[in-house]
Amino acid sequence: MPRPSDSVVRAITMDGAFRVITALTTETVRGAVAVQSATGATAQRLGELITGAILVREAMAPNLRVQAIVKGAAGHGSLVADSHPDGTSRGLVNLGKGATAESAVEIGGGSLLQVMRTLPSGMLHQGVVEIPTEGGISAGLMTYMQESEQVVSMIAVATLIGADGVGASGGYLVQLLPEVERGPLMVMTERLKDFERLDDVLAHEGASADVLLGELLYGMPFSRLEDSPLSFSCRCSELRVMATLASLPRSDIEEMVTDGKVLDIRCDYCGKDYQVSPSQLRSLLTTS
Repeated sequence: MPRPSDSVVRAITMDGAFRVITALTTETVRGAVAVQSATGATAQRLGELITGAILVREAMAPNLRVQAIVKGAAGHGSLVADSHPDGTSRGLVNLGKGATAESAVEIGGGSLLQVMRTLPSGMLHQGVVEIPTEGGISAGLMTYMQESEQVVSMIAVATLIGADGVGASGGYLVQLLPEVERGPLMVMTERLKDFERLDDVLAHEGASADVLLGELLYGMPFSRLEDSPLSFSCRCSELRVMATLASLPRSDIEEMVTDGKVLDIRCDYCGKDYQVSPSQLRSLLTTS
């Protein structure tokens, strides 16, 4: 049986009480975890952060790029999730100085979650919250939505790690709409208690964004609005590398040209190597 493709699904209940977004992110997370060589708790948290960034983007800015950054407790390491409107996402792990391969980015007292989205004007909209001591990435995302976006939302994200790496990954976001009444709210609150841990749902063969949506809204009439594919992909390119170098001070570029060495530049997100020759650097001086 083929694995369900990664996707995000959007829906609204017929009573206008809830907006629901569900996502299956297994292959997306596998791609990011593999290139970052992340394992254990760090791989799990990176997967949850990538899923969370996708859900926040879909809820608040589907046509904009959203980045979510977790800074570990006591400044020990950081995680970055980068989600784009075309459905591609990538991730980054920084374990910090002195860390070993077995080290983990710790989530606990003092951990921070920063969420940024790039506006069409080029300006950044960003918010920073402290991640609660209980609840991990999911709790941090709910705190961000409440405090920075002032939108009451219930969020859960999960990444299952097994002996062979990422087994499954996904999550949901349930947004309370102004039309919500006490009765439906109580029903949904009780329903979500069964979904605080998504492990059982995601572990089932055939788990998908639509399956998760159906489980969440079982017995509740809803309208399925649309869906979009998700995937892991890095947006680096030789053109972007040259554009970054072009932004350096002219004196720095001149120094590199004089040095006469080929620059070796590696993308931190995907590990791809780029070589920039002195003649390419010299061309930046003639266009600047």
